[in-house]
Amino acid sequence: MTIRLLPPVLVNRIAAGEVIERPAAAVKELVENAIDAGASCIDVALKEGGQNLIAVVDNGGGMTRDELALAVERHCTSKLPDDDLLRIAALGFRGEALPSIGAVSRMRIVSRPPSAENAWEITIEAGEKSAPVPAAYPAGTRVEVRDLFFATPARLKFLKTPRTERDLAVDAVRRLAMAYPAVSFTVTADEERVLLRLAAAGEPGSATGRRARLAALLGRDFAENSVEIDAERGGFRLSGMIGLPTLNRAAPRDQYLVVNGRPVRDKLLVGAVRGAYQDVLARDRHPMVALFLDGPADEIDVNVHPAKAEVRFRDAALVRGLIVGALRNALAAAGHRASSTVATAAIAAFRPGGVGGAQHPPRFAFPLPPPTPSLALAESANNFLRPTEESTAHTTDAPLGTPRAQLHGTYILAETPTGIVLVDQHAAHERLVYERMKEALAARGVARQALLLPEVIELDEARAARLAARIEELAEFGLLIEPFGPGAVVVREVPALLAGLDVAALVRDLADELAEWGDTLALKERIETVCGTLACHTSLRAGRHLSPAEMEALLRQMEATPNSGQCNHGRPTYVALDLTDIERLFGRR
Repeated sequence: MTIRLLPPVLVNRIAAGEVIERPAAAVKELVENAIDAGASCIDVALKEGGQNLIAVVDNGGGMTRDELALAVERHCTSKLPDDDLLRIAALGFRGEALPSIGAVSRMRIVSRPPSAENAWEITIEAGEKSAPVPAAYPAGTRVEVRDLFFATPARLKFLKTPRTERDLAVDAVRRLAMAYPAVSFTVTADEERVLLRLAAAGEPGSATGRRARLAALLGRDFAENSVEIDAERGGFRLSGMIGLPTLNRAAPRDQYLVVNGRPVRDKLLVGAVRGAYQDVLARDRHPMVALFLDGPADEIDVNVHPAKAEVRFRDAALVRGLIVGALRNALAAAGHRASSTVATAAIAAFRPGGVGGAQHPPRFAFPLPPPTPSLALAESANNFLRPTEESTAHTTDAPLGTPRAQLHGTYILAETPTGIVLVDQHAAHERLVYERMKEALAARGVARQALLLPEVIELDEARAARLAARIEELAEFGLLIEPFGPGAVVVREVPALLAGLDVAALVRDLADELAEWGDTLALKERIETVCGTLACHTSLRAGRHLSPAEMEALLRQMEATPNSGQCNHGRPTYVALDLTDIERLFGRR
């Protein structure tokens, strides 16, 4: 078979397939170019989901005649001033996208720098470009992409419906808008329908502007029920806002991650968010987060993916540790705070036609597993609730109020200056017990249990070597292993809380996760999961009568305990109802 050099047009079409797989990808690339050009206002128009037309208009720096001619050539860019691929400060560059888009569409670009007397226009059709010609146009740039993929019809059959493609394109703009709140964005679709309109929010780098943009994109519920993040480690800074655990979703759709101004979908970052929430949220629920990570450019490779959707970190363990630690500290600092959406849902349920209806009030309890024999650690944690006989008459000003009654042996009714609080005694006590268990583990370490017969686990050499390199760290979590030849390890002791689990599966999973994440957080997560199960089994049961002093002690402990606004599964431990809302229920307002 003869080796030959492919023609440039075919090379461009192949490159387009790597970068421009759907209209949303073209929108993303064109909007990134507008941001890199210093635009403060960007308008996007779509027809037929972007397949018929994509138009991106900006008021940025524009291009001269010669720059316009070079902009549609392969591997021409203004974004590598010193030819250093490890220091890419702009959003663009992976060969640059304009020639790739022009290779599979009919594209027209008109551009004018603010100081130029006139604009210049160029057209590209299936990779064939015209010479630039003078044009009348204000300062800035307009890029029109028509009949996307007409030159590669096979690509068209892989597109989804126009509405789905349109929604994906809008999501691409939303993610960029989140990273650049000082820029205004508008997206219109067929018949000039406005799909997205965002005014500029504050000056570049303004924390106030970022909060305003997040509220505009993620809604008032997120703005009211989130906590701020601001942490640094090893030259990296993490900032942003994260939702309270009780504000969660069935899918990770509302998780936005921005690295050095670049929106990404990175599995390391997604895994770190999951790890941070793992003991305050059920595994089938996902938090709302908007995180912004900034770090040294030479520590981050932004060119590992053709569409620049992923990044790679030189020290992945450091970044994961920063994210997990910052998020856990922020959630702990939120204390007993729970999302206001819990109360909103409760009020809606009480209204006629709401969930359950007026004759069937909502049930806040959830099915409990059968009791199991108490373990020493669980027993010691369970005994911390020591009620006092002091009067509760003067505690109404406390955040969770004064206990007034116990309902159905399950719920505590408390009075606050502004309303009432309804507490699920089992869910609340479960969280208190769990947090005490974690404190005990941190203070006394992880108890080990020796295996009657040490277990030899066969692995490939690379996985065995990864485990052998972290023997001391694994021992801190109660797992004692030793090398056993070039492709195996022997396990002599395991964490007592994990006794009875499949040791071989645990070790193999750890070896795989070490390769992916570079740390041993997974083992800590497993131990905490067991603690959560024990806490659920050994907490106050529904139906147990509590004295006024016991109810008082439970509320005061909740106020002093991190994460007590939700149980270990992410369900709310209490519902706070404002007096104003209660009065509305009875027609008093």
